[in-house]
Amino acid sequence: MLEVEGVSKRFGGFVAVDAVSLTVAKKQIAAVIGPNGAGKSTFFNLITGHLRPDAGRVVLEGRDITAAPPHRICRMGMGRSFQRTNIFPQLTVFENVQAAYIAHRGRGTNFWASSAALYRDETTALLQQVGLADKANEAASALSHGNQKQVELGIALACDPEILLLDEPTAGMSAAETRDSIKLLQHLAEKFGLTLLFTEHDMEVVFSIAEKIMVLHQGRVIAEGTPDEVQRNAEVRRIYLGERK
Repeated sequence: MLEVEGVSKRFGGFVAVDAVSLTVAKKQIAAVIGPNGAGKSTFFNLITGHLRPDAGRVVLEGRDITAAPPHRICRMGMGRSFQRTNIFPQLTVFENVQAAYIAHRGRGTNFWASSAALYRDETTALLQQVGLADKANEAASALSHGNQKQVELGIALACDPEILLLDEPTAGMSAAETRDSIKLLQHLAEKFGLTLLFTEHDMEVVFSIAEKIMVLHQGRVIAEGTPDEVQRNAEVRRIYLGERK
């Protein structure tokens, strides 16, 4: 599904991402972890077109998307969520997801037609899937942080992705919200046949659902493999737990 080949990114003299490669198979759930400042968000921005790499390339299902802008990458089947929730706070939950359908299906440039009747059935069905049917008419700004993350997920799914990149999907959530969010992600991945690539600080979350894990430290890959292989890696244990080699 996704091949990242030796991507690098500098900001002045600072190397944020240093020759990082990653392959994610179709329908796989993969995670990128690392301490603060490891380069995880920059790596995601390089994949999704928000930043252009200084070296390397990104391939999505055999298509080189390295130089493509984010909106074109989205239309090719890649969805994205952000650390900071990216929704329309003054719109209702229903309108947020409906707007995503309208934009993705090319109806957003018709200024003379009413949007009220467009994609109502699809929006209602998707809100049911993400657990927000009972909050459809509430303003998005009035929701809890966890529910706002669900709205953002609904917006991403309305764009018909084949792969979803989730940047800290449970950040700021309570323990109960985190558990519910992980169950929802697993359900949606199976329901829609999605490939998932996510970053996360909560190691319980990572090791509960990830099939493959890559560990970044100071912009470089220090480990990659199954959850068991990563947990046993001496360099990972040194960085996360302060253990000596």
